[in-house]
Amino acid sequence: MGSDGEEPDSAAGWCAVALAHLTAERPEAALEAARRAVALEPADEWPHRLASLALERLGGDAEAVREAERAVRLAPGSWQARLRLGAALRRVPGRWREAADSAAAAARFAPEAPEPHAMAGDLALLRGDHRRAAAAYLAALRRNGAHAPARVNHGLALLRWDPPRAHHDPAWTIDPRETGRARRALEVWSRQARLLPAVATAASGLLVVTGPVPAAPLGLVGIIALVLVGAASVRQARRVRIWSVVPVMLGRDRWFGLSVATAGIAVLAYAASLLVPLADPLWAGLAGIVLLNAPVLAVLRVLSEAWRGRPVLALAQLSAAYGERAARRDVAVALWIVLVRSWSALAALAAAAMVAQPAAGLAALALPYLLARVRRRGGLAGLGASGADRWLVAAVALTLTAALACAAGGAASLMPLLVPGGEQVGAWAWRLVLGALAAAAAVFGLRAARAWWRGAPGPWRAALIMAEPVMEGAGPPVRLTPETMKAVTSSREIVLACADPLGPRALAVGAVTSVTASGELRLIAGAEAWEAVERDPRVALFAADAAHRRLWAEIRGVALPDPESDVLRVTPQQVLVGEFPGRHQRR
Repeated sequence: MGSDGEEPDSAAGWCAVALAHLTAERPEAALEAARRAVALEPADEWPHRLASLALERLGGDAEAVREAERAVRLAPGSWQARLRLGAALRRVPGRWREAADSAAAAARFAPEAPEPHAMAGDLALLRGDHRRAAAAYLAALRRNGAHAPARVNHGLALLRWDPPRAHHDPAWTIDPRETGRARRALEVWSRQARLLPAVATAASGLLVVTGPVPAAPLGLVGIIALVLVGAASVRQARRVRIWSVVPVMLGRDRWFGLSVATAGIAVLAYAASLLVPLADPLWAGLAGIVLLNAPVLAVLRVLSEAWRGRPVLALAQLSAAYGERAARRDVAVALWIVLVRSWSALAALAAAAMVAQPAAGLAALALPYLLARVRRRGGLAGLGASGADRWLVAAVALTLTAALACAAGGAASLMPLLVPGGEQVGAWAWRLVLGALAAAAAVFGLRAARAWWRGAPGPWRAALIMAEPVMEGAGPPVRLTPETMKAVTSSREIVLACADPLGPRALAVGAVTSVTASGELRLIAGAEAWEAVERDPRVALFAADAAHRRLWAEIRGVALPDPESDVLRVTPQQVLVGEFPGRHQRR
């Protein structure tokens, strides 16, 4: 119902009600209002767009696509209809390329609008094409700097974020549930292939330490472990139905691929260890591979992902859109990424200083300056926003303590004679460095464990989320007033302005045969006009009112050929009406 409690008596009125419901997050009521509008005016494309968005929010992706396709059929030149169709298609498995084509058509029809460029960025980001995504988001932000979802997702592109299903290319026609099933089977196998040999190796080592054990029982334990690994391999292999795609999946998600590969290496190392005497140093090396490959891989992943992307520039983008829920969450994760990067650099510097040149510890004084620079260049909202995360504050304080202690240790090494007890000060400083770094790592680990236990976002990249546009393709179309419709349908002096290789061109065309409920004009035009709109569909239609010769109307929009009806279909994007200048108006 309308704001006054009365039901609208027109399709446009019901569309306004549906739009209000969508804005207020009431998709069920919005769908009902959109269907009332469709019942009143089936040939109007706006109700179908609104119904599509409502169905999408209700989880009816297939129905949302059908409604969006109806809107495109009714107004193929509407960039908002194309945008809505692209938004609906990207949620349907195997139709990513169609979604990209719809977004490209929307950008071609309305290059000045930010939304099509933002959608192109979203589609590229979901494929892991960070460079193309960043370029698209920048194009959207040049058109509207206040476009918050584009700014948030641009920050993700700068961080080189991977989507949750990084193993699956959304452009594949294969069902993502199949690739997901294959991934789960391989993940379960990799965990079992690590755990069973690790338990057997640890048990063997423990038995050897506690006392002499005959070789036969140890060998039997090893054989049982290998048999169990083989059984697990067969069981999980049966769950994978798409082995031809698995190599590509492993290549797309590098950490998933490394996890599977290192699990296989652990099994081979364990099998080799069964052939080596326990007293042989080679056995200790093989046992180390079996026992430590998982934690080492986890540490390498944390450090590697901290040095991936450009988190400071990403923070500047995210903090500029801090009002968005996704931005607030991503800012906190990006700060953890910056902290882990700072911690790892400081740890490497401290190790080099303690092993080779203690004076190098003075370089740690740069860390507080760099963190202050991050705060300034990141535009934060940052550490002020991080105040809610006490774990992050504690980790930052410990890392800064380690940096100052490292600098103190370096200074003490340069002045052992000038500073009383300088050597002892240096020794305590290096102990403090190690303690503070270890405490900061423990804080990170506890924070991660707490998030995992509670099922909450953790201090890792997997906690980053995209910002979803809320009203893609829901805006009202440009309507023609009765005076404008009368002018264009009655005029016999219609000019079509279009693009030409040599510059803008004006073509005299025939009459406007009709105006649809969506505001689309059906125009009779010659071959030159058809060729022009195929090059560039953006046109301007100029007509003079036959009854009032001083009035003129200009309609800017998108023209597409309709070979079946032998007309050009012009979808208005802007309407201008005015008077021809008279003598009293001349300069």
